[in-house]
Amino acid sequence: MRRVPLGVVGVIVPWNFPVLLGMRSVAPALALGNAVLLKPDPHTPLSGGRLFAEVLAAAGLPEGVLEVVYGDADAGAALVRSPDVAMVSFTGSTEVGREIGATAGRLLKRVVLELGGQNAYVVLPDADIEAAASAGSWGSFLHQGQICMAARRHLVHQDVVESYTEALARRAAALRIGDPYRTDAQIGPVIDRGQLTRIATAVEDAVAQGARLVTGGRVQGQFFPPTVLADVTPKMSVFHAEVFGPVATVTSFADEEEAVELANTSDYGLTAAVYTSDADQGRALASRLRCGVVHVGDQTVNHDPHLPFGGVGASGNASGFGGQAAIDAFTRWHTLTVSSPARSYPF
Repeated sequence: MRRVPLGVVGVIVPWNFPVLLGMRSVAPALALGNAVLLKPDPHTPLSGGRLFAEVLAAAGLPEGVLEVVYGDADAGAALVRSPDVAMVSFTGSTEVGREIGATAGRLLKRVVLELGGQNAYVVLPDADIEAAASAGSWGSFLHQGQICMAARRHLVHQDVVESYTEALARRAAALRIGDPYRTDAQIGPVIDRGQLTRIATAVEDAVAQGARLVTGGRVQGQFFPPTVLADVTPKMSVFHAEVFGPVATVTSFADEEEAVELANTSDYGLTAAVYTSDADQGRALASRLRCGVVHVGDQTVNHDPHLPFGGVGASGNASGFGGQAAIDAFTRWHTLTVSSPARSYPF
């Protein structure tokens, strides 16, 4: 038995981390003997496409082993449907991922999907509140919250929810907004005007449904300031829908049973985190969370490349990235038997 390449692998890369999220599929696919068709997002054709082709060509990759396909959704759909493409690795929205999964299923084609996340950050009452708020701020506002692993839902024990919300809002308000190439800004612009509008609308809807706007919440040019929404409940759409921007929602819970119930009340299941000073207690709670990756004593945006990574439910099909998972994704088993002398049969 041996693992053999699949043939041609299609890799579709999003705009938010084009080099990292592209290379985690391109590199193992090539190293394991496949050819790759790479389609970058229209927002990032250079860093998500041309860069790979030029760097790998300069490193000696044979011509034709990696080709870049530029274009919009039609180009991506053609790549997925092509009979020459043996499997597809897609990172992006759940909506598009469902379409790719449906097409691949009809074609009996292997697919790896890493989609959105409505990730829970659980803060237990024994946590150091300032440290927890620091970690929570990083998890929610890094890269303007434009990260699939971002901490969207801060689930905080009722005994410390007020002090935690105050500490998180204080840190959010203190973050510097501006052009990161020309200033010491910590928060840069949102990817485009359409995304900016979607974030603002989600915040407005949450406030209309009863959420309390603690800080941020208003568009500033091409920037959306770090925003904290308190008193959020599962009855609000912002609790369930992924807001791909710098928005942190805070929901209180009474005990661990309620924390687990709240964390698992989501179609998504990518990452989660449990912040506590008791690692054993955190580990026990983490084992009950329905997601692909959980971090104890940390926040949600944390990943080691050699570890398997993937979500469940609306976050993907929980396979394909990191270490052994990449070998499983980009190769297949080939079984060979040899009979010597050759066997004979009575028929």
